[in-house]
Amino acid sequence: MVSRQPSRILHVDGDTFFASCEMALDASLSGKPVWVGGGRRGDGIVIAANREAKRFGVYTGMACFEAKRLCPHGVLAKPQYDEYRRLSREMFQIMEQYTPILVPMSIDEGFLDLTTMRSHVWRDTTAAGYVNGLRARIQKETGLPVSAGLGRSTWMAKLATSAAKPGFVEVPPDCEREFLAERHVSELAGVGKRRERSLLVLGARTFGDVARLPSTVLKQKFGIWGQQLWLFANGQWNEPLLLEVKDRTTISSSTTLPYDEPDYEAARLFALSESTRLIGQLRREGLQTLEMSLAIRFTDFTESGASHRFDHPQFRNSIVNGMLEQLFDETMIGHVQPVRQVRICFGNLKPLDTQPTLWGATDAERWGALDEATQKLEGQWGDGVVLSGAQYALRCKDTVHANPKSKCPFMPSREMAQKLWGEKLERLNNHHHSN
Repeated sequence: MVSRQPSRILHVDGDTFFASCEMALDASLSGKPVWVGGGRRGDGIVIAANREAKRFGVYTGMACFEAKRLCPHGVLAKPQYDEYRRLSREMFQIMEQYTPILVPMSIDEGFLDLTTMRSHVWRDTTAAGYVNGLRARIQKETGLPVSAGLGRSTWMAKLATSAAKPGFVEVPPDCEREFLAERHVSELAGVGKRRERSLLVLGARTFGDVARLPSTVLKQKFGIWGQQLWLFANGQWNEPLLLEVKDRTTISSSTTLPYDEPDYEAARLFALSESTRLIGQLRREGLQTLEMSLAIRFTDFTESGASHRFDHPQFRNSIVNGMLEQLFDETMIGHVQPVRQVRICFGNLKPLDTQPTLWGATDAERWGALDEATQKLEGQWGDGVVLSGAQYALRCKDTVHANPKSKCPFMPSREMAQKLWGEKLERLNNHHHSN
């Protein structure tokens, strides 16, 4: 991509984010080996470990009991996802003040456009001074350490962050080829095992190897991506940062029950409760579903599932949940094992106009008014103040469902951006399309 002024893209990434959140929430953990445990009781596998724990060999994906064996004096923290979300929002709100364009990628990672800073903002400072000031402010106000990398593309910025951790690294435009020469191609996001093997067949293990290959060979083998890779390896890939919010195509829920459930009617109620929650979210986003699927994982880790395609897109609880019950019955035929996990997916989503009007003339309008009223009640009194019949029955059946655990906070950049900016994002998109 050709541009008169090289893009300057900053990548900011939280250092061992979940573990850092726990240390920010509890000052007594400072300096101690800390890891966060996943699973039903927070003591399953390690989902994050701080640097002190990693020195003892603790790593993500390890069983928590093995982590305790390697590091007996370490601290196991059970995840507090609501707090992680809150700290993430505070971190992004600080970053937003440092750039005209911020693109969140996950709960602890985002890209900032600093292209125009040198000519319009940086008069008495440098890129390093500006970015380190941002890092210091995030650390001071949230207690979270972050690392950062600056380059002229998202690819370069992300690699620079990896090289910087913990800290900050800038790769000037005229030093990119030298910076990349000895780095392994597997470090680049998007290079999976298959592409890595294909590059190795061509004799390309490092970016330096890629740079020495003819660009036509890479284009023939990988198409446009191969051409981009060749430009990148040769320090010629210049990329502007764009905030693109793509329409949602699917919405899903995958939930491990608090304990293996031998009562299939209780599992049915749970599935209906989750479905009702997802349908409400669909309507709030102005969407309806044309396809749906249900998958059940049993205590022995075997799985069964079923799916359905509606004749027309649907958004009503009665229709969708009626089909979910049929799928549930179909899925459970021949099974006797207790239920461990329930997965529901709504796909092939279509727009839905539910502009709320009081007791509107159409079903869509009436459901829109109901959803808006529900949101207002929950905003005033908290989540769970309004329950569907299935949700209420589930809580009456077992008190463990009275205060359901927060979901793990990973989400796509579209949803992250929407949560951060809301209506402001719509104005940004409209302005972008008008230009």
